Amino acid sequence: MFNQELRRLLFQVITSWQVLAVTVVLVLYVFLVNYVARLYHRRRSPPRAKASSEAQIPESAASHESDELGLEEESSED
Repeated sequence: MFNQELRRLLFQVITSWQVLAVTVVLVLYVFLVNYVARLYHRRRSPPRAKASSEAQIPESAASHESDELGLEEESSED
């Protein structure tokens, strides 16, 4: 008998409009957060590709810097 009453009460609580409304709001909130996270992730991805291309440019400039800078010529003129 107690078990039957508990099941009926639990059914009434789960099907109440307050519980259903909060459940719908939480589901919508989760979908909204996932949507914003996907948008933010898409915006962040392309700059990473640009950063890798920018990292390649200084490497080619570094090979030119290995040449003599002419510091010895300036010190010999004094």
